[in-house]
Amino acid sequence: MTEAARVLALLAERGQTLAVAESLTGGLVAAELTGVPGASASFRGSVTAYATALKHELLGVDAALLAERGAVDPEVASQMAAGVRARLGADWGLATTGVAGPDPQDGQPVGTVYVAVAGPAGGVSRAGSPAGSPEGIPVGSPTGKVVPLRLNGDRGEIRRESVRIVLELLREELSGNVRAQDTEQNGGN
Repeated sequence: MTEAARVLALLAERGQTLAVAESLTGGLVAAELTGVPGASASFRGSVTAYATALKHELLGVDAALLAERGAVDPEVASQMAAGVRARLGADWGLATTGVAGPDPQDGQPVGTVYVAVAGPAGGVSRAGSPAGSPEGIPVGSPTGKVVPLRLNGDRGEIRRESVRIVLELLREELSGNVRAQDTEQNGGN
């Protein structure tokens, strides 16, 4: 079973939906999700906001933040995930932003990527990077989690690894929330 299939199965079990905001991945996350039969039960849609201005216009990312820090920033990723969640009316939002290359962008080197998830719980998770991802300290936001990545490889490899890690991040968040719900329903036992 692929990571996309696992995520969609967890969402379907919960009766929840997902929306995706993509920059450097250019629609690859959405393609991975829609490649799974039955994805329409949980996947609402995506916004590929490749141009920096579209991150503000379509996703509601703060224009001053974009002007000050550029598009490759943890808070931008967080606002993209929250923005697509709100704009597309989904329970969960995912976002990818970063530099796939061949040249640096916004003063950031090739391989600098931020992936984010925004969910309905509104809690901040600071548990660590997804299993198998490069080490990094997640940056919490009021609605989810942002993980900074430093990826190696060519443009295609950086983009594919970003897709894998953002889907893994969501699966871990969904699994953690399922465990939390089970604990609450069972009186903490």
